[in-house]
Amino acid sequence: MTVETAPQEAPQEARLGPRPMALHLASAATSWMSSLAALPFAKNGSLPWKEALQPEAAALASALEKQSPEALSAALGAEIRERMAGFITGIEDYQQHPYRRKYSTAFKAPTTLWQEGSSRLLDYGVADETAPTVLFVPSLINRGYILDLSRERSLMRYLAAAGVRPLLLEWGGPEGEERQFGLEDYVTGLLNNAIDAALAASGRPITLAGYCMGGLLVMPPALARPADISSLILMATPWDFHTGRQSEIIAVCKPSFEMTLASLGVLPVDAIQALFAALDPLLAARKFSHFAGLKTHSAAARNFVALEDWLNDGVDLSAGAARECLFGWYGDNLPARGRWQIGGQAIHPQRLPQPVLNIVPARDRIVPPEAAEPLSALIPSAETWRPALGHIGMIASPRAKRTLWRQLADWIKAQNIET
Repeated sequence: MTVETAPQEAPQEARLGPRPMALHLASAATSWMSSLAALPFAKNGSLPWKEALQPEAAALASALEKQSPEALSAALGAEIRERMAGFITGIEDYQQHPYRRKYSTAFKAPTTLWQEGSSRLLDYGVADETAPTVLFVPSLINRGYILDLSRERSLMRYLAAAGVRPLLLEWGGPEGEERQFGLEDYVTGLLNNAIDAALAASGRPITLAGYCMGGLLVMPPALARPADISSLILMATPWDFHTGRQSEIIAVCKPSFEMTLASLGVLPVDAIQALFAALDPLLAARKFSHFAGLKTHSAAARNFVALEDWLNDGVDLSAGAARECLFGWYGDNLPARGRWQIGGQAIHPQRLPQPVLNIVPARDRIVPPEAAEPLSALIPSAETWRPALGHIGMIASPRAKRTLWRQLADWIKAQNIET
């Protein structure tokens, strides 16, 4: 006798984040455990406090001096254990959370307009065929779907509803010959071909929008193809790479990066994630400890998981592109020095002929405002917006819709009015 059984759903892929896991756990443990070693120095007032904190340090030393060493050590040890437990609980809750980003009738997959190698051009469409077309170019190291994170938080779908035809270039990870690509290959090859596909679909010049690293990548075609690019949007785009801590961190790590690139041919995603983690070593501990207190099926928990899934879904960077970004941009600061070249031509933003919008998030810690502001000084005609948002918040936070997206849709349409 044959017994029919219901088809079983494929098991969900296990989450790996927060990546790199060992680094985040070690950073938290090292930081919190160091409190035990610092306790005697806090008691005798010999810790090198900043001058502004001296009064508080003196009060702390006085309060600690009144306590027994055994009681202090026990209390501090208990606090460390509680914090570590909260961090680990948050990680476990995240890894087991039921949310998965899936397309559905209410969250339809965009149409693939063009594909070459790992790269795809996604079309979010619009009912009005006369709507202006804008091609969004994200960073090479993160998936582009941060701009289409969920039904509630999608810049692409918002713009489509506002009368703009958004296209999104999803780079994918380097495969096959792409592992040998440098930035010039991406720009003069894949990006130019994607622009050709966008122009064919639009039938008229388009707006180019670059997010983070993508902002640098859109400048060469905007300079080389002025008749095809009607306007340019730079979103949290770095130009002066010696304004933040990243250049110092990369300089220290350069020998190990060189070894990794020589042996693997790519810069692995975990190495890239480690660079971001170095900017704030306890960020993961704070985030996941907070997440542990959220209700599993709450909107806050779902939004947290959606964003973390994207953060942990980065891609490797080809060795050539990695060397140019890490050592050419951050190491030698070639863009700000006017020496970054594509196709043998130095990239000078001041020569951009199109209307340019430079969006500099005021709360950006990944691309500090002082790294992006020089573009406004170089481009006299540039319009500069400074929303009170962060690097990712400008794309995925609930405040972005009312404080940035509406104005962005209006700006795009204003630059593409046919006369």
